[in-house]
Amino acid sequence: MRTSTIIAVVVVAIIVIAALAYLVSQASKPSPAATTTSATPTTTPTATSVPTTTTAQAGPTLTIGVTDKVTELDPAMAYDFFTWEIFYNTMSGLVMYKPGTTELIPALATSWEVKDNGTVWIFHLRHDAKFCDGTPVTAQNVVWSIERVMRINGDPAWLVTYFVKNVTALDNYTVMFVLKRPVAYFLALLATPPYFPVSPKYNPTQVDPDQTAGGAGPYCISKFVRDQVIILTANPYWYGPQPYYKTVIIRFYSDSSALRLALQSGEIDIAWRTLSPPDLQALRASGKYEVIEIPSMFIRYMVINTRMINNTLVREALAAAVCRSQIINVVFNGTMSPLYTMIPSGMWGAVPVFKQLYGDCNTTLAQQLLQKAGYSANNKLVIDLWYTPSHYGSTEQDIAALLKQQLEATGMIQVNIRSAEWSTYTDYARKGVMEVYLLGWYPDYLDPDDYMVPFFRTGANSWLGNGYSNPTVDALLDKASVLVNQTQRAQIYAEVQYIIAREAPIVPLFQGKLFIVAKPGIKIVVDPTMILRYWLISYSGQSS
Repeated sequence: MRTSTIIAVVVVAIIVIAALAYLVSQASKPSPAATTTSATPTTTPTATSVPTTTTAQAGPTLTIGVTDKVTELDPAMAYDFFTWEIFYNTMSGLVMYKPGTTELIPALATSWEVKDNGTVWIFHLRHDAKFCDGTPVTAQNVVWSIERVMRINGDPAWLVTYFVKNVTALDNYTVMFVLKRPVAYFLALLATPPYFPVSPKYNPTQVDPDQTAGGAGPYCISKFVRDQVIILTANPYWYGPQPYYKTVIIRFYSDSSALRLALQSGEIDIAWRTLSPPDLQALRASGKYEVIEIPSMFIRYMVINTRMINNTLVREALAAAVCRSQIINVVFNGTMSPLYTMIPSGMWGAVPVFKQLYGDCNTTLAQQLLQKAGYSANNKLVIDLWYTPSHYGSTEQDIAALLKQQLEATGMIQVNIRSAEWSTYTDYARKGVMEVYLLGWYPDYLDPDDYMVPFFRTGANSWLGNGYSNPTVDALLDKASVLVNQTQRAQIYAEVQYIIAREAPIVPLFQGKLFIVAKPGIKIVVDPTMILRYWLISYSGQSS
């Protein structure tokens, strides 16, 4: 998911609906946070027990601050991390991730069966799920919502259209998916927002960017003022355990300093994405807050528009000139890790191909490649480097400035830095009007496929806007998606990574960590998916 923008990516992902809820009957406040580590994703087509409905005493209002932005409140178009986080809290899928794990468990579906060698999946729905206005969720709603995503064909539509041939309602509470081919991680795909049933109030044929009707999740959107505030209230018809916090307010801030000051003044209870390293260090040093570190599969990369820069030698030169270690040490105080392929370190299948082919900070190699492409100190390559100032935090301008310095160190490149706010930036990316630009990615689903297909598979990568297409890569990725044997899949992904490194339509930069800073006593379940599920947040009643 493009966290970045990109939220294109491919395939297997995350979700909504709750099995656990940390209920606290003592009122007052929230409790220290618990971090979980990731496990191997489960795709076994066997249902486990369904969460039972419980109630909890109403807790106080929780206020969360972010520097992020909402794009479209419509899962048919939105493909960015934070907007998806809102979906995970206001909608529900057929399956969801068990809190704190990568295990997929029932949500709107109580059970399922797989037929015809994995090409037919039949899901049996629970009968007590309702949208925020009390309308029951039926199989027809599920079908209508998924067909709407396919019809609108927005940025995340590939998560459906790339895999699903058709979807039908066998009766009011039974849904059948017919796939184009077997997909081992189909359950993970179902845990992503494009598969979530949405309220019938959504426009059936067009993107509905400010629609607040939502889905059948634990919260309803009661107020939305773009770039200012979102107010969520507990869904009275939610079939899962009732949230401790009946009201959650998300406030949007212009930068990290404003976010830090909001926490220190008591305006917010939690500072979420994104605090700068200096602001994070200041809050940690104060000893007044809980600082939760989340090891993540979040990656950052530089996209090169292959239509504008169609000379492979030039793209290779840009890849060689990048100095990841300098960015990590100067901008992030060493809190990030260098990334030499699009599959993050720690995930099976990753091969550090960019390090093998280009090294890091390799100005000499970049000069040699530029000379072969016909450039010199007297005939410089002129490029526009784009960034977005707030979506990824206030460090983005510093990253762009360092990249400019590194590329211009060749003596053969002139870099013009340009910027645009997130909504405009994503629109520019879709239209392919930016030349070189910075993006980030949070996984849709926890599989190497999600770091390959959304970026490099023709059609699935349309959201990226860089025009990259390679029939050989397409065939390899299609082959890997139907294999069950992990070793065989890893071999294919290795081959693809070498092709990508040679063609350099994207240059991986670094792999990030996420941090949550909260008032003492707030208890947070941190998922490997990196989504903050508000209905699982509670308060211990004790200071730490």
